[in-house]
Amino acid sequence: MKKKKGVSYAKWGYIFALPFCIAYLIFMIYPIFNTFTIGFTNMTDQVQMQIAQDKMIGIEPTVQVEVLENPMENYQFVLSDPNFWSSLKNTCIIWGVNFVPQILLALALAVLFTSNRSKIRGKGAFKVLFYMPNIITAATIAMLFTKLFDYNKGPVNDILRMLGVIDENINFFSMKGASRAIVAFVQFWMWYGYTMIILISGILGISPELFEAADIDGANGWQKFFYVTLPNLKSIMLFTLVTSMIGGMTMFDIPFMIGGQGGIKGHIRTLSVYIFEMSFTGGKLYNRASAASMLVFIMIAIMAAVIFFMLRDKDEAARHKIEKAQTKAYKKALKEQKAKGGVQ
Repeated sequence: MKKKKGVSYAKWGYIFALPFCIAYLIFMIYPIFNTFTIGFTNMTDQVQMQIAQDKMIGIEPTVQVEVLENPMENYQFVLSDPNFWSSLKNTCIIWGVNFVPQILLALALAVLFTSNRSKIRGKGAFKVLFYMPNIITAATIAMLFTKLFDYNKGPVNDILRMLGVIDENINFFSMKGASRAIVAFVQFWMWYGYTMIILISGILGISPELFEAADIDGANGWQKFFYVTLPNLKSIMLFTLVTSMIGGMTMFDIPFMIGGQGGIKGHIRTLSVYIFEMSFTGGKLYNRASAASMLVFIMIAIMAAVIFFMLRDKDEAARHKIEKAQTKAYKKALKEQKAKGGVQ
């Protein structure tokens, strides 16, 4: 009897994934590779303008975009630039100040909304309200907070003066601590709702049997949180931490729109603002901006690797190591048997 040939659907998976792969190669891999190469060249706006002018008058370009004699020159310049290190410091401070309260509040709200004991009416409406700042455009939010803390007509100054807290208006954006705190609060306000939704989905994915077993054992709310909820949220917390770190290191829109070019005396100039200023202002040093971009990329990759290593499942890693050693020993023994002619 002839065996009926089965139908393979594997090719359809590749076909449906192909558009994404093509788009990813064009819009992600190619720009990264191009940025990497530009960092070793002399590409600036002045060089490109000179090439364009020479071509317009019909002569051979007197300059060319080429690799520098010292390929690491742009990287050395960026690493020796005080503005780069101050921008890195600003970025880390603003991200740290907004992420810690963000994750704590989001986790507290996620537990509250998923708890069977909490009898909160209109949970869905509250979730929408908490998430809503995330869907408002950054330009709108930046304009809102710029007007709120305005030196001349800002309502914050008016309220503080009415309450007798201050006698004269405060220029919040000229103060290092205040300007950083405002940007950090805006980032916190925009993203805590998104983080809350992610954590809620993680908690809902935990098996109800674990909570039922904890109830049977007489565990209280805190014990269930620390011994059931948190351990089972490890992968979600890892995802949240890594994505937040990437977003924090590439923070641009809010600091730029509130602080403008220069980041208000450099107080809130982040790495992305620093790269923007180097690319599109002054001499438009695309090569040095590309070098700075690649340095940020490397820092993010290292930080993500450290986070993954620190938060890895140590028991699973130990089991994998043992299994790998056993497999290696088995293959070695099998090879020795074959060499002796014991296995055909």
